[in-house]
Amino acid sequence: MTLIAIEAALLAGEILKLGFGTHFSISSKTGKHNLVTEYDHKAEKAILDFIKSNVPSSKFLAEESGCSGKEEETLLWVVDPLDGTVNFAHQIPVFSVSIAAERKGEVVSAVVFQPITHELFVAEKGKGAFLNGQKLKVSDVKKLDESILSTGFPYDLAKNPNHCIDHFVDILKLGIPIRRLGSAAIDLAYTAAGRFEGFFEVKLGPWDCAAGKLLVEEAGGKVTQWSGKPFDIHSKETIFASNGQIHAETSAILNRKI
Repeated sequence: MTLIAIEAALLAGEILKLGFGTHFSISSKTGKHNLVTEYDHKAEKAILDFIKSNVPSSKFLAEESGCSGKEEETLLWVVDPLDGTVNFAHQIPVFSVSIAAERKGEVVSAVVFQPITHELFVAEKGKGAFLNGQKLKVSDVKKLDESILSTGFPYDLAKNPNHCIDHFVDILKLGIPIRRLGSAAIDLAYTAAGRFEGFFEVKLGPWDCAAGKLLVEEAGGKVTQWSGKPFDIHSKETIFASNGQIHAETSAILNRKI
């Protein structure tokens, strides 16, 4: 399954590279900033077609086309063909392909691919996480005040600004640097690689975090809700991923105003 996910991600990545920086059609989904391009659809079709041809007994949960396949199948592929669509549409080279294989409610294989940097993050349940073949390990920073974090904001932020902005400000007031890359899959992959000590966000779809969650866990990190409760990729609950060392300290801050 992992090799299939890798090949599918590389295939989609080539499609995105061809489209990046060109003129293409753009539309919006539920909000004017929640964009979708023709390359979201092209990349997703390529991924699903490739997996179907190699693993016929599959079902899918994909960002653009939703659920497909036979309900009785036990292998679910969770696919985001272009995580970071807004960046892609504005010619910002920070976007990724995210593919996860879930069996009986557990993600067992994960791939996050950055086409522009050609960084391929891969994880397999119980076998570790890797970047271009090199084993990954989360950072060993032990204190929040020595950390760098990443975050993102939901598209409907204007309707409920205090749902995450106040938590963002709480962290900033402590002098903690925070980055906002625009791709949750990359944020999670970078946490697995030790580039960030942690990542927090609200309202992520399963396609945004399925692969990244396994990457962090297989690199030795921890993923929970802000409250510290177990995180389910299908729940759209708050998510906090970290190196594990700063988890309790940071969760206590994030959980204060829920």
